[in-house]
Amino acid sequence: MMSAKILIVEDEPAIQELLAFNVTQAGFQALCAADADSAWQQIRNSRPDLILLDWMLPNTSGVILAKQLRTDPHTKDIPIIMLTARGEERDKVLGLESGADDYITKPFSPRELMARIRAVLRRHTPQMPDKMVAAGGLELSAASHRVIANGVVIELGPTEFRLLHFFMTHMERVYSRTQLLDQVWGTQVFVEERTVDVHIRRLRAALESVEMDSLIQTVRGSGYRFSIN
Repeated sequence: MMSAKILIVEDEPAIQELLAFNVTQAGFQALCAADADSAWQQIRNSRPDLILLDWMLPNTSGVILAKQLRTDPHTKDIPIIMLTARGEERDKVLGLESGADDYITKPFSPRELMARIRAVLRRHTPQMPDKMVAAGGLELSAASHRVIANGVVIELGPTEFRLLHFFMTHMERVYSRTQLLDQVWGTQVFVEERTVDVHIRRLRAALESVEMDSLIQTVRGSGYRFSIN
């Protein structure tokens, strides 16, 4: 099995070189880009399995690039880890809402970064049953990574897809943020509970286009559930 390709989008040469070294040492293939244009060039030449994306890039910011990647059908499923010196909670949420799957604040240890890379890659190659799941007017196929509502294909990012798959196979039960993190993200991750809220919002926004956002219900003080009632 070939090792995963990691695209490092970082404009500071010393940091880019260090990241490439750590990625290679961990057994991955490192691709490098210093800005959004060269990142797109790398993606066209060799589609990466994961993107390490710096927040502060020349011309086009990492946040804008993340949004572009999420709206392009060829790149919408590529997981993104945002790298930034910004540690404010609102900045973390902004990074996640732009389409990032995880967020790591500089300075960070190579060990932590590799743990996050492996965790994100693991949850983007989910071991789901191939059979079709149907509930509440939705049909979800893990094999084709497709969700259909009344004949309309719904575009979902990889984390939202896993979240919806979990909800549709565990209907009518309330799950706390911690439980959802364990079940959807996995136990060996560094993700904050607030991340769940961001992905719930993204999932609801996607379902809103077919007027099915009410299937994902907030249970005040407890968490979330998928209910057709």
